[in-house]
Amino acid sequence: MNIILASASPRRKEILENVNLKFTVIASDIEEVILENEPPKDLVMRLAFEKCMDVAIKNKDDLVIGADTIVVLQNKILEKPKNQEDAYNMIKSLSNKKHQVITGISLINLSSDKKVIDYVVSEVTFKDLSDELIRDYISTNESLDKAGAYGIQGYGSLLVESINGDYFNIVGLPISKISNLLKEHFDVNLFK
Repeated sequence: MNIILASASPRRKEILENVNLKFTVIASDIEEVILENEPPKDLVMRLAFEKCMDVAIKNKDDLVIGADTIVVLQNKILEKPKNQEDAYNMIKSLSNKKHQVITGISLINLSSDKKVIDYVVSEVTFKDLSDELIRDYISTNESLDKAGAYGIQGYGSLLVESINGDYFNIVGLPISKISNLLKEHFDVNLFK
C-alpha cells in the first residue's frame, strides 16, 4: 500500500522524511472554509478529513495522510496573516501569553474503508516581546505563510518562552500520534 501526504507543506514533508517513511505528495486543493461558531478542534479535524478525502477519492488503494494546523488564542483562531501589518498584530497579541496549537489529522484508505480522524493540542507561551523584536521577526518574512504568523522551527523559536506538548504538532504534523494511529489502524510500523 502506497502512502500519500495530502499536503503541500514542506514542513510536514520534512517530518515524514525524517522517519524514513516512503511516500508521495499530492496536495489537496479544497477550499478551507471556517464555519461560524465551529469549535477549533472540530474545524481542524474537519479540514484534515476533507483534504485527506479529496486525495483519497482519486487514490482508493493508497493510505492518505491529511493534516490541518491552527493557532488559537483565547478561543480566537489566528489564521495565516494577510500582510506584514496583520502578522505584527497577531504576534503582538501573542506576546507574554499562552496559546494553543491544534492539528487535526486524518488517515484514510478507501479500499479497506478505514477512516481515522484525531487531533493533538500543544501549548506555547511567548516571551514578553518588544515592538522592535516583533518588527525584526516580521522583517524575516517567515511569518507570512504560517498560522498565527510564526514558525517555531525557524526564527519564530526566538519568540517562545516555553512549550507544553508535542513540538512536531506545533510545526504542523504530530508524528508520534500519527505513528500510533498508523500502527493501530493500518499495521504500519514506522520503525521498520
